[in-house]
Amino acid sequence: MESSGSATFAFQAEIKQLLHLMVHSLYSDREIFLRELISNASDANDRLRFESLAHPELLGADTDLAIRVTVDPEAGLVTITDNGIGMSRDEVIEHLGTIARSGTGQFLARMTGDQRKDAQLIGQFGVGFYSAFIVADEVTVSTRRADAPAEQGVRWVSDGQGEYSVAAVARTERGTSVQLKLKKDADEFLRPERLRALIRKYSDHIAFPVRLVAGGADEIVNRAKALWTRPKAEISDAEYVEFYKHLTHDAEEPLVWAHNRVEGKREYTSLLYIPSAAPFDLWNRESPKGVKLYVQRVFITDQATQFLPLYLRFVRGVVDSSELSLNVSRELLQQDETISAMRAALTRRVLDLLDRLAEDGEKYAKFWRDFGTLVKEGLVEDHANRERLVELLRFSSTRSTRAEQNRSLKDYLADANPEQNAIYFLIAESPTAARSSPHLEAFKERGVEVLLLTDRLDEWVMQHLTSHEGKTFKDVRRGALDLPTGNADKLATEPREEKQLLKRVKQVLRERVDEVRIGERLRQSAACLVLGDDDLGYQMRAMLTAAGHEAPAIVPSLELNLDHALVRRLNRESDPARFERLALLVFEQAVLAEGRQLEDPAAFVARLNELLADLEPAVDKPS
Repeated sequence: MESSGSATFAFQAEIKQLLHLMVHSLYSDREIFLRELISNASDANDRLRFESLAHPELLGADTDLAIRVTVDPEAGLVTITDNGIGMSRDEVIEHLGTIARSGTGQFLARMTGDQRKDAQLIGQFGVGFYSAFIVADEVTVSTRRADAPAEQGVRWVSDGQGEYSVAAVARTERGTSVQLKLKKDADEFLRPERLRALIRKYSDHIAFPVRLVAGGADEIVNRAKALWTRPKAEISDAEYVEFYKHLTHDAEEPLVWAHNRVEGKREYTSLLYIPSAAPFDLWNRESPKGVKLYVQRVFITDQATQFLPLYLRFVRGVVDSSELSLNVSRELLQQDETISAMRAALTRRVLDLLDRLAEDGEKYAKFWRDFGTLVKEGLVEDHANRERLVELLRFSSTRSTRAEQNRSLKDYLADANPEQNAIYFLIAESPTAARSSPHLEAFKERGVEVLLLTDRLDEWVMQHLTSHEGKTFKDVRRGALDLPTGNADKLATEPREEKQLLKRVKQVLRERVDEVRIGERLRQSAACLVLGDDDLGYQMRAMLTAAGHEAPAIVPSLELNLDHALVRRLNRESDPARFERLALLVFEQAVLAEGRQLEDPAAFVARLNELLADLEPAVDKPS
């Protein structure tokens, strides 16, 4: 094969860093290169089989799709070949020279230098084609798209050090060959028995024959039967895990999975997985989402978003239908009644999975850290399953020993005072601000648990969650409180008459507050800000503003604690100027206690310094 039009390119900067990290961090797991390359070959065959439904000429005379692993011990070469869809020159440069995946920068920034931890992060990101450089000094990729003439083949060559070359070649066969020139310390992979064991370990579930060609022998090593089509009783946990890794290119094991076959009115098979960690592009709405769809074992798409609601976009897996048409389009998927019925059933299946996962506190805590925000999205979006989703919520609370979100509503109600008519919650800017909030003081005194909400979506979510098990949800920052007395002594409900003080403070604060009143919330703090029951909250206002909407101003009320020394000092102050400074200081302290920013921090510091300087007269130094 003669090459022409050769050109040399530099790897994208992120590729260079990723290659270095993989070669060093995944050295002990280097055998995964074969799994990744066979998985890519399987995907290429899947895509050709799908495209050939509309264009049968793509298959030509070569209708038996397969994967071939060839080993040449004398030359030190291992080659993985498929007869799938292949790549054009532009696709080679796009797929093998850059990472277009969202989150790459964040991924690289999290690297620590600890090989064990870095290997776990790389596993979450997915290694794919670049795993070849873990075992190879040089990688040569030869490819031709199935719809391109023989003279439009492409050869890609690199040693993984910083550059790669691309040249046009004549290639009679379609598909892709990845040839690895193995490193001297990787000669174990030149032994046919070693490769045979790896194919059976990692790729037995591949739906295409994987042939091992070595020493004149040519044998099919795997079962060549799609794993989801086999009876569950015949499949081991290890096989389920390896299929997940093939499906997702995730080196980590899934948390839990469910394999089901539905027969009768609807006939389909589903194999659904809950990942153990969020992918780095989870929040990128343009990245691929959804399960892989097969129709009668023929691959259709790996972005079948119609089968699960968007809030379950973390779920990975396969759906194989026996009744959909092979030429089904995305438009038909959106309109088909069968799809709607399958979507409802698969959603329930995922919620069943999460119910089972919730029985394992440690695993569910891991799930909640990465995917809890998506469950909260579901509370707003999925009215049909809202009650089930409510049971899956986890919270931090005043009874949590740390900031861990491990309290369910079932736990909360089981421990609540029988006289308690509400489920109390506090929304704050951070876990620290929540735990130190003055709004909690009366609740702590009475031993009443308060849920602490600090996620950016919490205020939006709680607007859609009004009651549970006959108890209403009550924001402790809003309106009047109706606290159960519990075992604590009942506090006086009538505040002392200090109308003149309240009037004077209101005159100072003017439009900053709606009213100034005596508070029932406070025990140690001087003051706190209270929203009205129908007022817009701080989180919602920030979300609206960030989205470019005009949000109404928030004008809270100021509650004072008459037993606090600073408020008593304020009440005794007769000097108008000093009273104004003190009143503003009390208000600004309440703003800071909310975890919010002051409009004029410099003025606050100046007032504070003036008041501190007035505490005692200056003492002259002796001459």
